[in-house]
Amino acid sequence: MQACEILQNQNLLNDTQVQTILQTGVSGTDQIDMAVELGYLDQETALQAIGESIGVDYVDLRTADIDLALLDDFPTRLIYREQVFPIGVEDGLILIATSNPFDLYAVDEVAAAIGKAVLPVLAASPEIDSLIKQHLGVGSETIDSLIQQRTDDDLELLDEIEGDGSELSEMAQEASVIRLVNEILLEAIQMRASDVHIESQASGVTIRYRIDGMLHPQPVPPEINQFQAAIISRLKIMAHLNIAEKRLPQDGRIKLKVKGREIDIRVSVIPMIHGEGIVMRILDKGSMVFDLQSLGMESDIYEQFKQLITLPHGIVLVCGPTGSGKTTTLYSALMEIKNPSNKIITTEDPVEYQLDGINQIQVHSQIGLTFSTTLRSILRHDPDIVLVGEIRDVETAENAIQASLTGHMVFSTLHTNDSAGAYTRMTDMGVEPFLVASTVEAVMSQRLVRRLCNECKTPVKLKAIDLPPDFPTDLIDGQDLFQAVGCRECRNVGYSGRMGVYELMLTTDAIRELANARASSWQLKKSAVEGGMTTLRDDAWRKVLSGITSIDEVLRITKGDQIVGKS
Repeated sequence: MQACEILQNQNLLNDTQVQTILQTGVSGTDQIDMAVELGYLDQETALQAIGESIGVDYVDLRTADIDLALLDDFPTRLIYREQVFPIGVEDGLILIATSNPFDLYAVDEVAAAIGKAVLPVLAASPEIDSLIKQHLGVGSETIDSLIQQRTDDDLELLDEIEGDGSELSEMAQEASVIRLVNEILLEAIQMRASDVHIESQASGVTIRYRIDGMLHPQPVPPEINQFQAAIISRLKIMAHLNIAEKRLPQDGRIKLKVKGREIDIRVSVIPMIHGEGIVMRILDKGSMVFDLQSLGMESDIYEQFKQLITLPHGIVLVCGPTGSGKTTTLYSALMEIKNPSNKIITTEDPVEYQLDGINQIQVHSQIGLTFSTTLRSILRHDPDIVLVGEIRDVETAENAIQASLTGHMVFSTLHTNDSAGAYTRMTDMGVEPFLVASTVEAVMSQRLVRRLCNECKTPVKLKAIDLPPDFPTDLIDGQDLFQAVGCRECRNVGYSGRMGVYELMLTTDAIRELANARASSWQLKKSAVEGGMTTLRDDAWRKVLSGITSIDEVLRITKGDQIVGKS
């Protein structure tokens, strides 16, 4: 009896659905996968029903107590080739989790290999995959001889690569090394990592993924250390770097296509004490949506910022540390105001995402193409709106001010801790205070906080004594606050995704006078708060009160405003 017929007898599929599955020509466990893919039912329900029919128990691996000691005597190659995992012992029998209830040969092969009687149990294939990666590590399949030859059709290099014919180059081009590197990259993309850190330590290679701003170590098998040189060489070849150069830092770029999505990977290689370290920044073009309303701005800040970006001239600055989402905010602002009647030109280092309908320039400092030189040339190209990737020096700042004074709207970023610091930072660069005061229309400071996982966040009632001193207890009004817990959906982190918290400082008459008088950033901030500005911390508390993030996350990412002396 076929799988779809069993499911039909269990009233989980109707005649039409069964015919649809049979017409695809699939058989065995593939019929279960097809039913799940078509949305007829989920895999857990299907396996439970089939297991009940054929007398095999179903086990939920998310809650099962796994006996990891069994892995010591279990051939790793069988885990990958047969997609099975030993989970425990019952009445002297080794329990083997499998997602294929019809493959009796696999069960017999496992029994023969370990020399013990086994008892199969059914489990969802994603849960088996998760156990394998969690306990055997990223790339274990490749390390363990790649008995199961998986295809890498999901990952495609968009640039042709060539080796230099050396022994190291030939090693890096071996099929096993290619699959190992591809698996590391695919796993990072699947986990929504923004960066991959491959580090050379005295104890060997470590791999960490930065997910939602936090670094997470990845389990890797000890055998990966013997592939260290080959992994680094393979990544260098993919990024068109010199694999023979191990004494100097190098930067490159890898262009991939993963399941139809274009992925850009910026590669940085730096020699360390125990070998070269590699950091890869993953830019997933297909998953990025530049929409100002979806960034997390509260309605009052959004309305103010929307009015600012439509001004005919002036400077709007976005501030924050590296990785705080400044570029995303500016790109979203440009997409909001882009139309056929205006011309937008950007100068960036690097151009992270290509925006349709916007003219973008890549800075090349090595040949003298800097922010300041491109900005001078941009003004001869009749733009209406200009984006400067970053104001780093007085020359760029003065050119941006000149562009503003000649009737252009200028957007740029600065590395400062808060909005008020932008005014003093430009003055410290050497720009005349009256020019800063007269051209800067507003400064947006921002951070990214992690969103609580909707599947596992838990309400918690806190007494006032448990709250930070500046928490707005008067606004709680009886609603629950939430804290992170952790579940399978968020990989036991408690958070999934990020959103922005914002501080928008408008250059009011009071702020212009203070900026012109070279006032300190503390005085500027105090004046802005007295004028009604919502600080970063206050905006973050609004996210807590809305149940979007937690108090712990706000304390991690923002600084208190006690020094401002708010009334």
